[in-house]
Amino acid sequence: MFHRRQSYNDAVSLALYFRPFIQIQKRNLVNVKFKWVKDTLLDSVVSSSVHLKATCTLVSLIGSNPESALPVYYLTRYRGQLGLPPDLKVSTFVRRYPNIFHEFYRPDSSGTPVPWYKLTSEVLEVYHQEMRCVYEDCNADILNRLQKLLMLTKERLLPLHTIDQLRWDLGLPYGYENELVTKHPGLFSFTKLPDDRVGLKLLVWDDCLAVSHLESKKSNLAEKNHGELAFPIGFTRGFGLKRKCMEWLNEWQKLAYTSPYVDASHLDPRTDVSEKRIVGVFHELLHLTILRKVERKNVSNLRGPLAMPQKFTKVFERHPGIFYISKRGGTQTVVLREAYDRGNLIEKHPLADIRGKYVSMMKKGLLDRSRGLYKKESKGSEGEVAKIHFESETESDCDLVAGYDSDET
Repeated sequence: MFHRRQSYNDAVSLALYFRPFIQIQKRNLVNVKFKWVKDTLLDSVVSSSVHLKATCTLVSLIGSNPESALPVYYLTRYRGQLGLPPDLKVSTFVRRYPNIFHEFYRPDSSGTPVPWYKLTSEVLEVYHQEMRCVYEDCNADILNRLQKLLMLTKERLLPLHTIDQLRWDLGLPYGYENELVTKHPGLFSFTKLPDDRVGLKLLVWDDCLAVSHLESKKSNLAEKNHGELAFPIGFTRGFGLKRKCMEWLNEWQKLAYTSPYVDASHLDPRTDVSEKRIVGVFHELLHLTILRKVERKNVSNLRGPLAMPQKFTKVFERHPGIFYISKRGGTQTVVLREAYDRGNLIEKHPLADIRGKYVSMMKKGLLDRSRGLYKKESKGSEGEVAKIHFESETESDCDLVAGYDSDET
């Protein structure tokens, strides 16, 4: 009898101990809807870097080649990594920036002139700065970003294809598999996945890296408030937040913060506390990116690796004070609001400054080309030049990174 009573008392004590957690878990996901309000400053941030990824990737492809030159048919094989609109040919895009890509011709095996491209001296200098930053000045930082990305996943594993979608955003160099990963065999390993794809696995967990950006900024506050951490919030002018929504948001901010680097399988996905954890994961992921923004489609296939519930990217709409969805450039780009002040990145990574130089060169190239400063010069007849242009536009649609099937349903 004593043992039974003792067991009952222990059970009661345990229930009282976990009572706050149980109450939080029972709090269902509140059906709150926010309207989308245009933010012209953040839209301009996205607009200014439209096609920047394509330019940087093409510069890396050409710059890393031993001849420092590549034919157009080789470049088209990588259009899946460029993010260009389907109706925009790679050759057409490259010719927009003659101050970056110099076009010349070489005959193929049949003697037909084929367009080739090499980097101009102006952009070559910026490319060398970028390589020094990636492999020397910021090498440890970029390596940590890859580690932390893998640490966010439940298996510390991601398909290479998924990492490729985020490669440029994270600051990983082109060819990171050979130039970065293979130099750290004790840290990473390649593994074959059940679907025959190749994945990258993190072999060593680093507790020093398992601290989110929010935790590092508000560690003392978290200890004081028993684990409660609030996300920085900011709304577009004229947002007009309703009182009901404001009250819900204030209560939501007071919920316990779950680190994105700990196992959260015990959380009920139908609760607000689980949603706060999802927000925390993407808050951290965006802080891992160089420009604190990422295309929505490039994170929608992370549901499985991150152990997310269905429709998990809906948190971007439900929390417009944390995330802004820009619809510029024919796609949806998620921007971390707190990272920008009046359209300017607050904490700039050295790579961000280098990418700013690419943006300036792209603007200058388009402007000078529109003014007719770049004329096509050829020793051949005009008909021959026209023929070359026509043939170059029939480029291959071969795509080394085809469109993926999203895990989001």
